[in-house]
Amino acid sequence: MKGLLVLTALFVAVFGKETFEGDQVLRITARDEVQLTLLKDLSEMEYLQLDVWMETTDLPTSVDIRVPFTSLQTVKAFLETEDIEYFIMIKDLQVMLDEEKEQMLSSARATAPRTSDDYDYSNYHTIADIYAFQDMLVAENPNLVSKIVIGQSYQGRPLNVLKFSTGGTNKPGIWLDTGIHSREWVTQASGTWFAKKIVTDYGRDAALTAILDKMDIFLEIVTNPDGYYYTHTSNRMWRKTRKPNPGSSCVGTDPNRNWDAGFGGPGASDSPCSETYRGPKAHSESEVKSIVDFVKSHGNLQAFVSIHSYSQMLLYPYGYTRTPCKDESELHNLARKAITDLASGGTIDWTYNQGIKYSYTFELRDTGRYGFILPANQILPTAKETWLALMAIMEHTKDNTN
Repeated sequence: MKGLLVLTALFVAVFGKETFEGDQVLRITARDEVQLTLLKDLSEMEYLQLDVWMETTDLPTSVDIRVPFTSLQTVKAFLETEDIEYFIMIKDLQVMLDEEKEQMLSSARATAPRTSDDYDYSNYHTIADIYAFQDMLVAENPNLVSKIVIGQSYQGRPLNVLKFSTGGTNKPGIWLDTGIHSREWVTQASGTWFAKKIVTDYGRDAALTAILDKMDIFLEIVTNPDGYYYTHTSNRMWRKTRKPNPGSSCVGTDPNRNWDAGFGGPGASDSPCSETYRGPKAHSESEVKSIVDFVKSHGNLQAFVSIHSYSQMLLYPYGYTRTPCKDESELHNLARKAITDLASGGTIDWTYNQGIKYSYTFELRDTGRYGFILPANQILPTAKETWLALMAIMEHTKDNTN
């Protein structure tokens, strides 16, 4: 009976959702500033309900946009009239979502894992699964792992942070977070694998052991829990928080545009219906404010890494201005090393301004073939390659922290 209940819960979670039949993802290339302005104007036409998935900053600029079926004819006609190049990245989004749904159902287990060794790191999981995993990991490793609740989401879900520590008071810290944009499922899946990797490697891997002997690691796997829950129950493409916006029927704020670093500048929207809505004020979202309060109260974080998808890039401050930060040379060189190991104003701009020098944003796989619907068979390769880059950053931080 318990197995039936587990499968029934999963069935409810992945069915009865908003559908995207006929929606396409177009990769659009603006050759010059004129085309870039036209493309920006197009993306801000709310009646078209366009969803920007990925964009670059340097000309020629490539932008991946999900276009609803009802807007396809209008958008393609506009692009062709303006001689703006595009090609179809994803022909029918719903086909990919159906494949993802079938894969989740086929891999579902009749019973929940009893230990973290039994957890399936090669598949996507619900928020309940991830929270249960966190509790298992803490119970199995009480001398290394503890769970801190730094706040609550708008809908009352706990904002859990795993603390990996060998003891000591206010040791220098490293912060890692995944899933601030809820639809980026490979990040939460990778974060879960990172947690298990840390407890597995401590005492076995000399480099990680040296890091934890000197520093604490804080890992928030589900940084936007309301949004993540919503992606499983209602809208797989949901990106924002779930807090209502007064005076608007549109819900949610982009938590990566809600930080007090170039707030409201380029790349952020003042429209509550936009996927990049900045919110009514900086730190208005509890999911963001809880991290802000934690960073300030801790006072000794030396590195801050926020993990996103997709586009396979490693970013460092600043995102809201072209003025180089004072540590640009060191950050750039470390980024190059991390990338080698790896074979507008947002989170890391704020943390850098708080004195956390080693502030980075990862953009994980892929480069657009699947976008946010990365097949589950790429979770482990993504997590493993990212871990190598994270280790490069964490080792450098350890070696350059008193």
